[in-house]
Amino acid sequence: MEMPQTQAKTTQHSFRFGLSPSMGTVARDGAAVLERFFTRTLGKLAEVTVAQSYDGLGKDVLSGKLDAAWAPPFVCARLEAMGTRVVARGVRRGSASYRSALVCRVSKPLSLDRLEGAKAAWVDRDSVGGYLLPLALLRTRGMDPSKVFFSQEFYGSYRGAVEAVLSEKADVASVYALPASTEQGEGTDATGLEEILPGKGAEMKVIAFTDEAPNDGVVCSMNMAPETMRALEKVIMEMHQTPEGAALLKDIFHAERFEPAPRLGYRSLYRVALATL
Repeated sequence: MEMPQTQAKTTQHSFRFGLSPSMGTVARDGAAVLERFFTRTLGKLAEVTVAQSYDGLGKDVLSGKLDAAWAPPFVCARLEAMGTRVVARGVRRGSASYRSALVCRVSKPLSLDRLEGAKAAWVDRDSVGGYLLPLALLRTRGMDPSKVFFSQEFYGSYRGAVEAVLSEKADVASVYALPASTEQGEGTDATGLEEILPGKGAEMKVIAFTDEAPNDGVVCSMNMAPETMRALEKVIMEMHQTPEGAALLKDIFHAERFEPAPRLGYRSLYRVALATL
């Protein structure tokens, strides 16, 4: 899609896009690049911001402060239930779903039956991979996290949670991982540890893997103009076809491409939420 010829036409409109805080410095560093990409491809002056929290990201989409956002699965599920539309979801290593891995330090190996008194480092209360999935796993095994763990702290991002474990401020964290159907098996190679903190994967050990959930998605505000939504869908679905788009997919979205999200495709996550109550 070509950028309009006159700058005046471009600046008459704006497009506001939000990123999840769980992506940490990757999102903040890449926001300006993504702004330029959306400004050129949508023909609108784009603004890309990183939310302070998952809850804040969802509220900004609902209120119309954001036109669209790259949102974690549970935020997508919540917004979907309120009438917004998830137009696309990320595909990573050929899969549109993922699971979580409970991880600990190699120097202090733990197992599911040896978590008593451990300190947990989570991402956010609405983070599926960094909180909800591992809590659901523990609940299904008859374990009450509030009684098992000595403490539970939220660090706002995967990087922050993993760094807390590596610095011995915590003993256990949860990171996103590939689905069981992939060829990477059950070791740390199947997790996102090397993406979160390059070179640190060997210092971590997988305790257990959880069930799967849908990948993050692009959710649009109900106030978004239909023509803008269609243009956004076209742009993100074609991102993988150019070197610039492919680099953005890799660096910011940690995905290889987008695919259309099925209607109400995040409903299963409400069972996960109930399991954590």
